[in-house]
Amino acid sequence: MRAAAPVVRRFRPTLTGTLAAVAGLALLCGLGTWQLSRFHEKTALWESFANGTDRLVDLPRASTPPARYAHVRVSGRYLAERQILLDNMAHEGESGYRVLTPLERVGADTVLIDRGWVPRRSSGRLPDLAPPADTVTLLGRTDYLPGRGVELTDHPGTEWPKLMSYPKIDAVERALGRPLYPQIVLLDAAEPGGFVRDWQPPGLPPAQHLGYAITWFTCAAVFLALCIRVARRPAVRGA
Repeated sequence: MRAAAPVVRRFRPTLTGTLAAVAGLALLCGLGTWQLSRFHEKTALWESFANGTDRLVDLPRASTPPARYAHVRVSGRYLAERQILLDNMAHEGESGYRVLTPLERVGADTVLIDRGWVPRRSSGRLPDLAPPADTVTLLGRTDYLPGRGVELTDHPGTEWPKLMSYPKIDAVERALGRPLYPQIVLLDAAEPGGFVRDWQPPGLPPAQHLGYAITWFTCAAVFLALCIRVARRPAVRGA
């Protein structure tokens, strides 16, 4: 009894299959490339954060901000009656607020000092937010107000402290009725008069973006192998 002849397969992709393969590969490779660019961006950001305490400088009086996360010294008096609470701020899975207290400087723009995070209490009552009353000299890092993709419109009332959700600096200026320095200062953890200050660069760490990029490129490679396998169809006799 003669053995059956082996099935000969040839690479014969169809037009529809080819277009679907190209579209799928473009999508997967695009996602991998995007995550790779995010990896490089986050690496630069985290390096900037790590190097931010290398040199201490005085916060400029003019509205010319230094590099993000620069370690600065700033002096002034807290405006205790005009504090801002940033809503929807979490720490270790617990909901709360970040306390921004304006620091009035002589001959310079008022600067917002981020004194750290406080928990949201079930009673609705806030902890004692009173800052030091005398003129102070503080150390901290420069940063920008936290933001997110969806911009919310605040309608703060007349009571202080004001509750705001991801405001822009101009919205805080309107609430305070005075110009502000374009950056805020994250109060150093060792400085008195603050709350929880576990400062970290925002978003995912660089290694996680790199992991996502590797995953997407791996998916692209597997998808390409599957497309090639599907395109290898049995040869037509006599062809």
